[in-house]
Amino acid sequence: MTQQQFIFPEPKRDTLGSIVLFHLSRDHKGRTKGIKAGLLAVTTGIHERTLRTVISKLREEGVPVVGAPETGYYIAQTADELEECCAFLRSRAMHSLSIEARLRKVPLPALLGQLNLNT
Repeated sequence: MTQQQFIFPEPKRDTLGSIVLFHLSRDHKGRTKGIKAGLLAVTTGIHERTLRTVISKLREEGVPVVGAPETGYYIAQTADELEECCAFLRSRAMHSLSIEARLRKVPLPALLGQLNLNT
């Protein structure tokens, strides 16, 4: 499989985002070089909760910061790595929506605003 290079968008990035991106881009490219959140927090000097917010903002900018609990965070180097992250995020989002639907006591499709057809 050929490796796909991702081009990072260059929006105006805050200082914390730049620090995190610098560390990930330098030392943590690809699944095998992931870094756990706690260690990345220590390495960057950023509180772990703040670090998660910074990573979320980088993702919103389109930066392929990916990861899961078993791999840690890293910059995706292949389409497969990016796809795995997207599947993980989708699964987590669907789980949260399922919980909301149960709490509201409505079917998930109704919560999502999908129309029901009477047959």
